[in-house]
Amino acid sequence: MSQTKEIPLMEKIVSLCKRKGFIFQSSEIYGGINGFWDYGPLGAELKRNLRDTWWRAMTREREDVVGIDATIIMHPNIWKASGHVDTFSDPMSDCLVTGKRFRSDHVEQQTGTVYSWSGADDDSLNHFANSDEFRAWIPGWSDLVAKCDDLRGNNHLAELVIEHLINSGDSTKRDEGMNFLNSRTAWTKTMGPFSVLLPPGKPPEAARKVAIQFYQKRGLAHPKLRDEKTEKIENTRGFNPENGAPLTPPRPFNLMFKTHAGPVGVPEFPWFDKEEGADLDELGKWGESYETWLDEAVYLRPETAQAIFAQFKNVSDSTRVKVPFGICQIGKAFRNEVTPRNFTFRSREFEQMELEFFIPPDEAVRLIHGSVAAWSEGADLSSPQPNWGWEMWHRYWVAQRTAYYAGIGLGPDVLDYFWQGKADLAHYARACVDILFKFPFGTEELEGIAARGDFDLTQHQKHSGKPLEVFDEELRAAAVRLTDEQRAAFIAEVQEDWNDHNKSREDAALFCERLLKGFYVPHVIEPSAGLDRLALAVLTLAYTEVEKTDAKGNKETQIVMRFHPRIAPKKVAVFPLLKNKPELVAKARAIYDTLKKHVATDYDEGGSIGKRYARQDEAGTPFCVTVDFDTLGEKGTELLDTVTLRHRDDGSQERVKISDLLGRLLPLVS
Repeated sequence: MSQTKEIPLMEKIVSLCKRKGFIFQSSEIYGGINGFWDYGPLGAELKRNLRDTWWRAMTREREDVVGIDATIIMHPNIWKASGHVDTFSDPMSDCLVTGKRFRSDHVEQQTGTVYSWSGADDDSLNHFANSDEFRAWIPGWSDLVAKCDDLRGNNHLAELVIEHLINSGDSTKRDEGMNFLNSRTAWTKTMGPFSVLLPPGKPPEAARKVAIQFYQKRGLAHPKLRDEKTEKIENTRGFNPENGAPLTPPRPFNLMFKTHAGPVGVPEFPWFDKEEGADLDELGKWGESYETWLDEAVYLRPETAQAIFAQFKNVSDSTRVKVPFGICQIGKAFRNEVTPRNFTFRSREFEQMELEFFIPPDEAVRLIHGSVAAWSEGADLSSPQPNWGWEMWHRYWVAQRTAYYAGIGLGPDVLDYFWQGKADLAHYARACVDILFKFPFGTEELEGIAARGDFDLTQHQKHSGKPLEVFDEELRAAAVRLTDEQRAAFIAEVQEDWNDHNKSREDAALFCERLLKGFYVPHVIEPSAGLDRLALAVLTLAYTEVEKTDAKGNKETQIVMRFHPRIAPKKVAVFPLLKNKPELVAKARAIYDTLKKHVATDYDEGGSIGKRYARQDEAGTPFCVTVDFDTLGEKGTELLDTVTLRHRDDGSQERVKISDLLGRLLPLVS
């Protein structure tokens, strides 16, 4: 008896997402496009709810954070200042046989036997000379064969045949002989070494087949492999895991999408012909436009953070916020990933939710308050304090983000944390922690929270030529109170500390000069989350299979999407018990019209109540309201104007007065 094959969880989730309208492949009717996804009706509602909970937690429930909504395309110098133009890349390798591209650091380590050959010769001439077609052309074939010492080992036979054809009285055969002679160099060419990694359990012929494919793709019609050798190898990333062929050495691949802004493009230039190129006489008339097209490429933003840094001055000047304060943004970002993978987890178009929280440098805190609060296990992070330094602020935001995830159902059972060591940190970062989620394909990053120092604002100040410092009157007053000896001691302490962190004493002295006048470039703590990754996480967590038995004893597996009510796409569904009873339908419609003004509500009257419950369970709707004959008072006035409120997760039901329904639901879904 054959066993039913177990379907991986991720495949089930992908299937459900399409069937129920959560997520579709982009451009599916045209075959799709790798790394791009569209959100259907339920998916769009889910993302909107996640957006709203994040925005509410970051801005509306706080006094120290404001929001912006910046453009996707910005001045290209922003990306030069941030380092994206020069360094925002992933290592990429190509398969030497198929040409498929891999992100080099994502190739799984492999162990096996490497089959190597010093090269290959093209055996096409002898291959053709031994064909039945060729034998039919040549009279006295056996005499020619007798003159060869080794039919397969050299070209004696082919040379004799060519000579025979050329000397033949048949003009057609003479022409064929000349063609063979002229192409002899091409037919006898050789190529250099090649190797294939053969995993344990596969036959050697599999490696030879890949090698022959390699040489055939490079022009050898009938490769004859030379000098085969084998060698054991362990934990290598240098071979294609799909066929064992070598990968090219890793090379940087910039992840930014490049385009041009404005109505200037090559097809618009009258002096440019696609076939002939540029008309140099006309080029001078259009030189400025051409140079603009060449030099002023723009990029689709690879992250939302840089717009916040670029608008820092405008935001701080136009609002009443004062350091410490934050600026947040939700928006699209684009990265030309080498290998998009794991459904929506790694895509080329995605949404980010980022906060840049600006704080004074520790040196300023020490001048104003006399000391900087040090982090220790069990420190009180419930309310920010004036003497906090960067480390306390960083820990505070880790705690805040953890609390946010708990509030939408992602608790410690599905989250983990990775505190980056010095080797993992960016050169400017003081600390970074990744909040991880346990996806079906592995535990992966959901959000990163980094202490980035003053790197970002300093870079933009340097490249734009515009000051991005803030002035702190309290800081200047504290500096004025210092004696000359205290000022000298303070500068010496800062220089020593900077020297320990590989910063020059000269830069420390310049920093202190501005600081003692009340000026500094703020440092930043950055919680950066991916909205699409969060949506995938809650979809994964919500997916539950429940085995149910019907009245006839038949078992079936039903899917229940157990979203936290705050983020569920639909909060409540309203049903009339029967759709052919106008009084039930009218009452249900009236309830629906009332609820939909306050919460996302669905109305469904098709099929049995059981089937409607099942549909809503798959959509993740936490509550269902049923209008029945008791609602109409047919069994007495006790249940008149009450409805059945059904709870998704445990299937329990209760009677609720229609007048109390909204007040009962709102606290449960808010």
